[in-house]
Amino acid sequence: MATTLTLKSGTSWTDAWQRCLAVAPEAFRDDRVLNLWNSTWQADGRALPATSPVDGSPIAGPPRLDRATAHQAVRASLDQHRAWRHIPLDERRARVAATLDALTQHRDLLALLLVWEIGKPWRLARADVDRAIDGVRWYVDGIEPMVAGRAPLDGPVSNIASWNYPMSVLVHAVLVQALAGNAVIAKTPTDGGVACVTLACALAAREGIPVTLVSGSGSELSEALVRAPEIGCVSFVGGRDTGAAVATAVADLGKRHVLEQEGLNTWGIWNYTDWDALTAVVPKLFDYGKQRCTAYPRFVVQRELFDEFLAAYLPAVRTLRVGHPLAVEKRDDDPFPQLDFGPVINAAKAKELQDQVAEAIDRGAVPLHRGRPADARFLPGQDTSAYVHPVTLLNPPPSSPLHHAEPFGPVDTIVLVDTEAELLAAMNASNGALVATLSTDDRATYDRLAPQIRAFKVGHGKPRSRGDRDELFGGFGASWRGAFVGGELLVRAVTQGPAGERLPGNFPEYQLGP
Repeated sequence: MATTLTLKSGTSWTDAWQRCLAVAPEAFRDDRVLNLWNSTWQADGRALPATSPVDGSPIAGPPRLDRATAHQAVRASLDQHRAWRHIPLDERRARVAATLDALTQHRDLLALLLVWEIGKPWRLARADVDRAIDGVRWYVDGIEPMVAGRAPLDGPVSNIASWNYPMSVLVHAVLVQALAGNAVIAKTPTDGGVACVTLACALAAREGIPVTLVSGSGSELSEALVRAPEIGCVSFVGGRDTGAAVATAVADLGKRHVLEQEGLNTWGIWNYTDWDALTAVVPKLFDYGKQRCTAYPRFVVQRELFDEFLAAYLPAVRTLRVGHPLAVEKRDDDPFPQLDFGPVINAAKAKELQDQVAEAIDRGAVPLHRGRPADARFLPGQDTSAYVHPVTLLNPPPSSPLHHAEPFGPVDTIVLVDTEAELLAAMNASNGALVATLSTDDRATYDRLAPQIRAFKVGHGKPRSRGDRDELFGGFGASWRGAFVGGELLVRAVTQGPAGERLPGNFPEYQLGP
């Protein structure tokens, strides 16, 4: 008989919300968060209802501003920017360091908010918070040579980021941009993370960081956050459709920009025998249900190795642990469950993925693996509409979105190839990617083929990721527009250098590697 699970003590949404009210009462009110602009927390905007992907229960939604208010916020941020850019570096560094200390103090609360708002298992939620803190601290310690001979931009940096990494992507970027001398604007991710980002910004604002936090639909706010003349740089992380619209706007205006977009990251298998290594890495590739811009949803496998590939892959994918991130056997004593992933971001996304899988199978894809709901860990009677169990399909048809686009969920697809030319064509299916990996025993083969794979980072038998600290990051083709980031390039992207400087990046008029 299966053990009945219960919610770990002290981890309910109500517990988390009450802690937010106690820690940052200026930013949280009753059952809603506030927007921050003109150095003041504002109870404006229409608060939308929201539900947690974890169990469908109600949580705080983003208070959506209208276009006129967003323009006011941007103008106020420019005033902050004009003052902040003259603050000495030592003082900026001290204020950012104090913010990091505050984030560290409230690390567990920030992580718990991520669990409820975007469904991250505890291990991964803590890692997201820690990566933000540790990453920014690296810049605090080494910022002087990075800004030597450089100046802040003429206006604030506008940040529009997706929901999946609120701390290690959005908050990390905001704090480094401020450290470099810029006022910063952050748009709350629409689909999740509003309370976590609000708490982080409240802690930063207390230390004097010139941060503006606004919420609203992208279409409503883009005129202010992208096109406004006050904006010095646009930093965007999201999908290709929205990114293309932003890219067009910034190109027309000649505005500094960093636009990270998705691509179909692929893992190639060619003349390979180290199957134990592959078996070990497969579960890690499913972290957070592959809801990452650097996830690997596509395996491109040499046909004559397909049987050996399956013998290594299928046992690994059958070990995946899925369920409620806070469900335990003993309410007080049990540690947080060790899961590979919980829900996807919402029930609508779950249905989209399930429909895409069903349609692909109907059109000829072969299901190789489907996870069983009975193996998942849930609370009795809880809503499970946002959960998608792992699926692996062979040969998705060209008409399926799973053939050419990143699914952003726990769905793997496999295509078989017979020649190196077919391997490269399949690995370059999406006109550019952020990462890729080629597993081959022969180093010479890797050295010959890797440069022909259109990904910013190509691993040899190991996964690549965004990276931290001094590791550079960018993309090729349609996966990236504008300046590359990571290490000193992130600071260069949001500061002005010598006249005529050409930043490393992917621009309409040129492409320049780091």
